[in-house]
Amino acid sequence: MRAESIVHSKPKVLFFGFLALLILVLLPRLFVHLRQAQASPNHDESIYRIEKKKFSHTLRLTGTTMAARSFAVLAPRLEGAQVGSMVITRLAPAGSPVKKDDVLVEFDPQAQMKDYLDKKATYDNLVGQVAQKQAEEDIAHAKDDTGMQQAEDELKRAQLELQRNEIVSRIDAEKNQEAADEAQATLKQLKETYQLKRAAAAAGIRILEIQRDRAMEAMRYAQNNASKMIVRSPMAGVVVYNTIWLGGRMGTVQQGDQVRPGLPFMAVVDPSQMEVRVELNQVDLLRVHPGMHAKMHLDAYPGIELGATLEDLSPLGHNGQFTDTIRVFGARFSVQGTDQRLLPDLSAALDVDLGSQENIIVVPWQSVGLDSGKPFVWVGGSGSFEKRTVKTGPRSDTEVVILSGLQEGDIIRASAAEEPASGERP
Repeated sequence: MRAESIVHSKPKVLFFGFLALLILVLLPRLFVHLRQAQASPNHDESIYRIEKKKFSHTLRLTGTTMAARSFAVLAPRLEGAQVGSMVITRLAPAGSPVKKDDVLVEFDPQAQMKDYLDKKATYDNLVGQVAQKQAEEDIAHAKDDTGMQQAEDELKRAQLELQRNEIVSRIDAEKNQEAADEAQATLKQLKETYQLKRAAAAAGIRILEIQRDRAMEAMRYAQNNASKMIVRSPMAGVVVYNTIWLGGRMGTVQQGDQVRPGLPFMAVVDPSQMEVRVELNQVDLLRVHPGMHAKMHLDAYPGIELGATLEDLSPLGHNGQFTDTIRVFGARFSVQGTDQRLLPDLSAALDVDLGSQENIIVVPWQSVGLDSGKPFVWVGGSGSFEKRTVKTGPRSDTEVVILSGLQEGDIIRASAAEEPASGERP
């Protein structure tokens, strides 16, 4: 039995031994082949056959979308005594459509109502003081009029007594003269102080009236402040929140947040009329003019493509973001068409149509290299590639026009970054 098992196991040993030997021989060859395949690109992908075709010359610009018609919602600026901040109690949801006169935001009016009631109480108190002061002046005026009349009557009586001095004793005559002089002096004094009293009383009443009027203006301010706690939309559109600084963080407002007066925290935009604001450098400015058409793409939504028209260019430039030597100019494109996903503050790309050329030689821009500032390509011929200087024309993001140096049917390398390996054939 043992000999029989040895005989049956011998073919298996020979088979596995042959398999192991085959693996040892073929595995290095397979490894070398894979290394070569990874080191050298696919032959069809590494070359490009020259052909004439249409070339569309475009200019790529980037900018930000914004609404042509919009309304900035600011926290109300309060009149009179300013309140530090206001608490939001009601807020229209972001992205929700609103109609004209719809409520956008409502603030807590308690502080303004309390201020209004305090100012009203002050005003009512001053109104009462003015009325009381006027009544006191009327009483004093009547009293002074009575005293004046009594002094005049006393002077007339004294003057009548003077007429009896011829028939009375000398002592009585002197007494009559003294009484007449005293009545004359009293009447004169009353006349002089009468006008002073009236002027002083009028000044006191005028002071209270001024205080009353100031209190009335403060009350009116407080009443207007209370009416400003509800902000309504002046136009139909879509609600958009602004990112602002809120209590040590950047974000959008929510119910319960406090905002300072005059802070723009929201906007209402009309999505049916959108535009894109871009900046051009001084070189590209000479290549565009109002009325040119472009295609707009949104970075956030690659599937959206809408037409755009250049409406106007800024006549004044300013320093660029990266260098002060190149000036940049603002431009505004109006977007043709609408999309529900098209909202303000989205980054957009514009491909401005600068014209097209028919039946010209166009190659991938990667196939053109530079040698001492001169463009060249690797052209296949006689079983190998040779460097050839070419003259280039307009360039797009992917292609470049060859004006001279190549003919239709030539074969070039698709990449000029590296020299062709020795023995590589086109």
